[in-house]
Amino acid sequence: MLIIAGLGNPGAKYAGNRHNIGFMALDAIHRKNPFSPWSKKFKAEISEGELAGDKVLLVKPQTFMNLSGESVGEAMRFYKLAPKDIVAIYDELDLLPGKARIKVGGGHGGHNGIKSLDAHCGKDYRRLRLGIGHPGAKELVTNHVLGDFAKADHAWLDPLLDELAIHADMLVRGEDSQLMNKLALATGSKPEEDKPAKKPAAQSHIRAARNHAQPKALPTSGPMADMLKKLFGNKGD
Repeated sequence: MLIIAGLGNPGAKYAGNRHNIGFMALDAIHRKNPFSPWSKKFKAEISEGELAGDKVLLVKPQTFMNLSGESVGEAMRFYKLAPKDIVAIYDELDLLPGKARIKVGGGHGGHNGIKSLDAHCGKDYRRLRLGIGHPGAKELVTNHVLGDFAKADHAWLDPLLDELAIHADMLVRGEDSQLMNKLALATGSKPEEDKPAKKPAAQSHIRAARNHAQPKALPTSGPMADMLKKLFGNKGD
């Protein structure tokens, strides 16, 4: 069984917020796949269904973002699941709008919903981050995440959510890189991947020694100097 948890804040006031892209993603998955009507359990709105032959529970915590882990953790323990059986979908300031990135574990990046999930569920769950962009200054962040998506945003938001919903079975099968490619194609962007920074090409110790050796002055006397004079002559010849 897999829990797919979308993070957001409950209520009409927050429904269109950038911070609620996790809820929006689950609503899209619910619309395009055979899931039961939403019901209330685990301090959340939940819906049961099946993807790729496996049982899936959609969870939208109704605890407000900062306490999301209370809800997801309760569901995880009820079904005797492990962190590896959870996928969390949420907004990411440090990704450009429309970009997506997925990985297992990692830091919370200052996201209070993820801090709560880490505390209640452990850290080794899959994290699907959907980019909402950064407003450019720290003091603008709160208004940005709690602000509604602009009409222009729907040019990338709607295809992103639709494609995620259509290929949600890939989350169940663990086809993460393939899903990232699908989302990138839908939004016209290159897929984001978590790769270590590229290291400079390794050099042999001989080449490294050559590159770092200090230049030496040519000999002016002795057998080597005589040989160089014969080969190249004296300056001014």
